[in-house]
Amino acid sequence: MVQYAVLIYAADAAADAGELEVHDRHAQQLEASGALVAAFALEPGATATSLRGDGVTDEPFVDAKEVVACFYILEAPDLDAALRIAGGNPVIAMGGGVEVRPIAGGFVRPPSGS
Repeated sequence: MVQYAVLIYAADAAADAGELEVHDRHAQQLEASGALVAAFALEPGATATSLRGDGVTDEPFVDAKEVVACFYILEAPDLDAALRIAGGNPVIAMGGGVEVRPIAGGFVRPPSGS
């Protein structure tokens, strides 16, 4: 199985309880399918701080209509399967989009105190 990063692009982080519920339900379905490896929701883009060669700015790195609102890692046998899985993300029906990218390598630190 190959691991893929799925970046969720939206106007910003989910704002209301109904929207959060839709995304939570989708995450539960991915988890139950066995494809979900990890998932992380991000705070709104207004909380971003970016580092560039000329200094630090209090804004997302890229000025765009959409921001990376969250990301998750899934396992799939190939890109076509990963695209099918990621294509079910509710953000697509809400005007956002997803980017699917194979993971070249990674590291996750064990929780503190382990």
